[in-house]
This record gives sequence, C-alpha cells and structure tokens, in this order.
Amino acid sequence: MKNILVLCTGNSCRSQIAEGYLRHFAGSKATIYSAGIETHGVNPKAIQVMAEDDIDISHHTSNHVDEYVNIPFDYVITVCDNAKENCPYFPTKAQRLHFNFPDPAKATGTPDEVMNEFRRVRDMIKDYSRNFINQNLPN
Repeated sequence: MKNILVLCTGNSCRSQIAEGYLRHFAGSKATIYSAGIETHGVNPKAIQVMAEDDIDISHHTSNHVDEYVNIPFDYVITVCDNAKENCPYFPTKAQRLHFNFPDPAKATGTPDEVMNEFRRVRDMIKDYSRNFINQNLPN
C-alpha cells in the first residue's frame, strides 16, 4: 500500500480534486491524502464539478501539511508552483512530482464561465491522476 500526498496552497480546489480522482483510480492500491501550506476550506465549486463526474468530495476537509509530517509518503505531488516553492521538508524517501495546474478559484467572468474553468481544470487533473496511477501503481 502506497501513501500519496497531494499538496497545494490552500487545500481547497486543485488538491481536493486530485485527491478525489487519485482515490478513484487507485482503489485499494494507495492511501491518498491532500493538504495545503495553508487551509482555506473545500471550495463548493470543486465539490460541484466533481459531483458532475460522480465523485463525491463533499466529505473532504481542508488540512494543513503539518498534520502529515509523520506519515511515510511514497509520493508527494505538488499541484501549484506556490506549494512546490514552499513545501516543507519531509523526512521520507518520497518521490516528489510537480504539475502547475491553473487555479480555477481565480477564474473571472459570468457564473457559467467560472464553472467552465472549474470543469477544464478538473478534466486536466483527472487525466493527470489517471496517468499517474497507471504509471506508478500498475495492476
């Protein structure tokens, strides 16, 4: 069983979406955690766009990375540049991976345009998560 941490700035959107998809694609092959270098609460629009794809993240909580310092992670995935640059040192052999996804919480425009940006980022994270699991946790 692998331990995977997804790290973002506020643990509200990108890392929550990634946690949901990584759990979905990994099944019982990994324990997935997400955290932020700050905590901003789970964004309701992230919950909504995940529900549109039949993934329920409404029970997720926004966690601070310090809560997980004693977990021996196999992978730490940063999903924004700010988290990568400010990621604390983990005393583990965790492999670090990084992909800077756009922040859908910063989207502007009409409500439909904002939701479309959440969907676009969700789909990017879904593809990344599926590929990560296929490459790193094969059957």
